[in-house]
Amino acid sequence: MTAISLGMPSVPTKLAERRKTRQIQVGTVAVGGDAPVSVQSMTTTRTSDIGATLQQIAELTASGCQIVRVACPTQDDADALATIAKKSQIPVIADIHFQPKYVFAAIEAGCAAVRVNPGNIKQFDDQVKEIARAAKDTGTPIRIGVNAGSLDKRLLQKYGKATPEALVESALWEASLFEEHDFHDIKISVKHNDPVVMVNAYRQLAAACDYPLHLGVTEAGPAFQGTIKSAVAFGALLSEGIGDTIRVSLSAPPVEEVKVGLQILQSLNLRQRGLEIVSCPSCGRAQVDVYKLAEEVTAGLTGMEVPLRVAVMGCVVNGPGEAREADLGVASGNGKGQIFVKGEVIKTVPESKIVETLIEEAMKLAEQMEADGVASGEPTISVAG
Repeated sequence: MTAISLGMPSVPTKLAERRKTRQIQVGTVAVGGDAPVSVQSMTTTRTSDIGATLQQIAELTASGCQIVRVACPTQDDADALATIAKKSQIPVIADIHFQPKYVFAAIEAGCAAVRVNPGNIKQFDDQVKEIARAAKDTGTPIRIGVNAGSLDKRLLQKYGKATPEALVESALWEASLFEEHDFHDIKISVKHNDPVVMVNAYRQLAAACDYPLHLGVTEAGPAFQGTIKSAVAFGALLSEGIGDTIRVSLSAPPVEEVKVGLQILQSLNLRQRGLEIVSCPSCGRAQVDVYKLAEEVTAGLTGMEVPLRVAVMGCVVNGPGEAREADLGVASGNGKGQIFVKGEVIKTVPESKIVETLIEEAMKLAEQMEADGVASGEPTISVAG
């Protein structure tokens, strides 16, 4: 009698090959081509409030966000862009509506990319030549962000409403204007609040061009509803290999958007946690050398073979809350550090003992994770002040 193997069947590690696209560079993050799908969010602060905006960016960075977008509706916001772009530890994209002059301001400020919404910018088409030249000279990518709620009136008249065809036509038309000036450093989004319309629009767009695509369900709603809508839409597209960077839009704190986005990618085997050094710009509240701590902890954990997020915080104001987001963390101040494990304070140590204590606790966690069969990978180290 022939023996029959009853072993576990092989399971594909991914649902589809990634769509082949051009690759652009958004600051330190590659988007498109063979680059991993990245996770974005957007600040909810007034961009002109530099301190509050940088603090929120630090929180987003600690949660795993890779690219952040900031709104720029006023001159005060535009004036703040240079400082924010310089001090942020992740690439900053300026979000421009209504005023073409802020596109130039964002490019001049050194933003990693600029998002433009053609439907909201009057006479935008007439300035594409100048924008393309400025962006090309500085190597600044442009995201053409088409939204159902702000579609060009001409297309609304043509199609009657924001259909997938209308969204795609708008995006490709604007891309063609940049192409006329030999500018191709572009990524595109065609967002709609209806996941079915959104999915169909991206499918059509993917078939019509090779630009990297930014996925998003606009105005997705409160946390629960928005999570479901985004997971359904992103899952459908990513499972077909469509999508190069994502932003989950929720009526919730931005960190929640990042958590959902990361979980969607992990669920599709599109995300592995890896070694990542993240540090916020230092501020007057920091009472320890955050960067030195980060370097020492990184050196101590290099080579660890389990995924682990370690947060090193130099701020006693926001540090405890941020440290709780990590597997292991420290909130430092007044010559000592509170050590957090899985969100709970387990001990307080002198500043001189912070590094060795974090490494010791990390080793304990690693041993436990290995015993529990956690998949191997590089540790993730989130550093913020």
